[in-house]
Amino acid sequence: MSLSTSTLSALRKQLVAGEITAVDIVDDLASAIAARDSDIGAYLSLDLEGARAAAAGADLSLPLGGLPIALKDNINALGQPCTCGSRFLETGYTAPYDATVTRRLRDAGAVLLGRTNMDEFAMGSATENSALQLTRNPRDRERIAGGSSGGSAAAVAADLAIAALGSDTGGSIRQPASHCGVVGLKPSYGRVSRYGLVAFASSLDQIGPLTKTVEDAALLLQAIAGPDIRDSTCLDVPVPDYSEELGKGVAGMRLGIPKEYFGEGIDPQVRAHVEAAAKRLETAGAELVEISLPHTEHAVATYYIIAPAEASSNLSRFDGIRYGKRAEAPADLLDLYCRSREEGFGPEVKRRIILGTYVLSSGYYDAYYSRAQKVRTLIRKDFETAFGQVDAILTPVAPAPARKLGEFADDPLHEYLSDILTLGANLAGICGISVPCGSVASESGTQLPVGLQILAPHLAEATLLRVAKAAEL
Repeated sequence: MSLSTSTLSALRKQLVAGEITAVDIVDDLASAIAARDSDIGAYLSLDLEGARAAAAGADLSLPLGGLPIALKDNINALGQPCTCGSRFLETGYTAPYDATVTRRLRDAGAVLLGRTNMDEFAMGSATENSALQLTRNPRDRERIAGGSSGGSAAAVAADLAIAALGSDTGGSIRQPASHCGVVGLKPSYGRVSRYGLVAFASSLDQIGPLTKTVEDAALLLQAIAGPDIRDSTCLDVPVPDYSEELGKGVAGMRLGIPKEYFGEGIDPQVRAHVEAAAKRLETAGAELVEISLPHTEHAVATYYIIAPAEASSNLSRFDGIRYGKRAEAPADLLDLYCRSREEGFGPEVKRRIILGTYVLSSGYYDAYYSRAQKVRTLIRKDFETAFGQVDAILTPVAPAPARKLGEFADDPLHEYLSDILTLGANLAGICGISVPCGSVASESGTQLPVGLQILAPHLAEATLLRVAKAAEL
């Protein structure tokens, strides 16, 4: 069997037993990438020479010793590119430092394999907004992989990576995981350091794993979680042993079914698979409880005020002065700013910067941004009330399976609405995970994966993984 089709946990056992070497894994992945990635477009760059060197010297006593991991291309790794899927950083920028998660992966013995494609500056739900290349869904090449972590999800689903890291600002780990049929975990806000992640919306961004199994997600989260003095939003709280929680089952647990997540607009087959997954958990001993999250209908509008507002501030540093895209022969400083940003940013990034600048502008701040923050508080309180009644919540990840490439190219609003089921977790700061729960046949006969979303309270990743393991097919 090809090593590239295996899991972190299985490969770790083989490495410790001396049945394979870490270099064998890298070589097998390199062969798979050379054979298939031109058709999928998961990777933007590879460091196979560095990966082989790291693998040759891997310490197999470490938790991730010798195991290759791919990184979304907005997470800094010393000496490697970090393009964020943008023309702005395509040339002229090499990371001068490691992100905290990158350093923790290295410290745990992991081997960094390559950089995965993404929507430009993580702004998108399909990885169609990447300025550098298109990523296709490994299950159906004519469909999107999801986004913005589409490259990471596609790499894992296509066995071009054993596991990967992505970032999730409004569903960007969970939604592509659902569309590609892998496991994708968004940790609670503050559980994992954001230091070294190129910021999109600082109060919403989180880094998390995309893996083939829940067990692997627990292993990878264990390695990257924990306090960090370089990130003031990263919480100084103990990190549980996540792997210990996996076999405890769901007997006696109360699992919430929010009525707002199963209404109009949800594909009937998606709903059926999610409901079947809930029934399996009920059979395993959980109690299903209908709950309400009444402010869900306002989540999209709230998110698309807060996130662009924060993005307009964060992306102001990209001005053509210190690094990245710099316009040729500018007439003056203002011309340098304007042309560098015009030439460097793609249409979706420009759209969100304009929207964010507008809602923060004088005369509109109170009408839009301030009001959105108040609604965000109501959404968070909805979850707090719900978690007073249940241990975790079950919902679909996306309203429908992966759509065709280019299907809504001229309709950004439709794309924004596709995140309606995932945005709430980011606004509330809670943790969430997508676990494959079935598939839907497309008109061409391909099987399109469907993900079950499990949500748990802030810092309750142990509970989240426990339920996810029980739900895993």
